[in-house]
Amino acid sequence: MLRGRSAKVQNGAMFDWNDARYFLAVAEGGSTLAAGRALRVSQTTVARRIAALEEALGLAVFDKRRAGYALTPAGRMLLADARAVQASALALADTAAAQRRDAAGTVRLTAEESFAVSVLPQMLRDLHDLYPDIVIELDATEEVRDLEAGAADVAVRVAKNLDGAGLVGRRIGADLWTVYCSRAYADAHGVPRNRRALAGHPLISGGGGHVGEYYATWLRENGLERAVAMQHGTVTGLLFAVRSGLGLAALPCMVAELEPDLVRCLPPGPSGSREIWLLTHERVRQAPRVRAVMDFLGERLRQHARAVEAALGAQRCEDAARRLDLGPES
Repeated sequence: MLRGRSAKVQNGAMFDWNDARYFLAVAEGGSTLAAGRALRVSQTTVARRIAALEEALGLAVFDKRRAGYALTPAGRMLLADARAVQASALALADTAAAQRRDAAGTVRLTAEESFAVSVLPQMLRDLHDLYPDIVIELDATEEVRDLEAGAADVAVRVAKNLDGAGLVGRRIGADLWTVYCSRAYADAHGVPRNRRALAGHPLISGGGGHVGEYYATWLRENGLERAVAMQHGTVTGLLFAVRSGLGLAALPCMVAELEPDLVRCLPPGPSGSREIWLLTHERVRQAPRVRAVMDFLGERLRQHARAVEAALGAQRCEDAARRLDLGPES
């Protein structure tokens, strides 16, 4: 049966769809004791649920007799509808089970390493709980895999422009970055709150590929090249270096906001039109295993993106109140 769902009746009261299961069990068993045995719950639970149903409906559905529970005229009128509710719920469960059975096999998922090690693990654990017959082959790489050529089935991709024919999917959010330090570093050295102040702190640069190019340009434009104390070849390397307390680094907000030991120093800058996408190819999009992964990760990644956007919006309000100097010259 459906759990936790309720509906309005004409008098505005609410009743729990799940109570129809108790109603039917008592109607068929003739007593709360027999219904409790059938449902594997206590007799008290059954009686409580029947009382809640009657209160919500504003109707007595049973005559409580010493010999058991007998349907009232109102209860008999509701019996067919209750059985229809039960049949619909069972059909829903059967359909869902069939979809899970069909969603089986290997799905090759590619994502940047920082996403693969920070954002995706818990989501993939929950995906496995829901679809145990799907095996995820995770390719953590900074390289863009060719979905059209079959190099992967699903991709979490950060891009300004999407290249490749036949790509389908959904936008997750903007690829926002800003500067972070560890809480231990902040306690020992303070938190720089504008770009000028960054020059007085050791910076960790790098990130590899296009990230490294953007990062190097940003450091140069802000006169921060001399503050660089270490370079890492991957975004994951930047993340772990910041965690260690070595210094500060620019990190993707979608990754760094998951880290309870990191402190956001500045509001994020413009994304430069770089977006985060969840993609597959039209050739495999209707495969049950791919569709299951796309639907599940699409919803979970959007939830995470909304939470990050809310956190960043809260800091923007705090910073506006403080009137921090965050202009181009800062």
